[in-house]
Amino acid sequence: MTLFVNRLTHLDVSLWCPQRGLVGASWQVDVELDGELGEDGMLFDFGEVKPWIKQRLDGELDHTLLVPTRARGVTLHDCREGLCVRSERPYPLEVRAPRQALSLLPWREITPERLADHLATELMRRPPPRVSDIRLRLREEAIEGPAYSYSHGLKQHAGNCQRIAHGHRSRLEVWQQGQRVPALEQHWAEWLADRYLVDEADVVDDDAPGFRDQLSCRYRAEQGHFFIRLPRSRCAVLPTPTTVEHIAAWLAGAIARESGQATRVRAFEGIDKGAIAQARP
Repeated sequence: MTLFVNRLTHLDVSLWCPQRGLVGASWQVDVELDGELGEDGMLFDFGEVKPWIKQRLDGELDHTLLVPTRARGVTLHDCREGLCVRSERPYPLEVRAPRQALSLLPWREITPERLADHLATELMRRPPPRVSDIRLRLREEAIEGPAYSYSHGLKQHAGNCQRIAHGHRSRLEVWQQGQRVPALEQHWAEWLADRYLVDEADVVDDDAPGFRDQLSCRYRAEQGHFFIRLPRSRCAVLPTPTTVEHIAAWLAGAIARESGQATRVRAFEGIDKGAIAQARP
């Protein structure tokens, strides 16, 4: 017998991609469980399966940076913050963070399919009674219209959002004169794609030779000390923390100024959540 639960939970992460660099991702999680029925006529109580799987995924992988440790150019070493990750391909990156903020995977590249198999194997190390196999599927949200991915960190967040390199894949809606404006949505989604969003208060000066074209960001949060360095061209610096509320307000203001029209923005933070902001030129 097989029990299935679609959209049981979702994961928001960043991953290091050998082709794209730092990428924000949001995946819906579908689950199938095989096993034998009990005397109650059930394989597994739905009220138990959801928190059991969600707790393990949220507590280990969610809101971390996924690092393919065998990718060409990736190196790891211990540091004051905990662990340092460096890479030169496709552009220079350095992240220093407590170990729980990083998910190290012994692969050359991370794909949703391989990650789903890995997570299912980990869940089966301590399966519930009567469960003989678990299968997961990670899938992107089906989005009609533009979508973009970004990475960031929120030092004042009490939870795992404080980790300096986690991200999201999100919708973007731009409204003017009561109608959506697809051309503006496409333009801004393309500009934001795979960028790292930075609070200017966290930017630190780094005039060392070889780093002048890069941006360094450092902060201390409840979970420890965090640092990231990457090319300035891959960053967008906001005058505020990079919460979705501030992202929506920043986008609405920028679009209103450039277009000369009152603008309403619905900015999503991953799947099914976000903020709405309005601005006038």
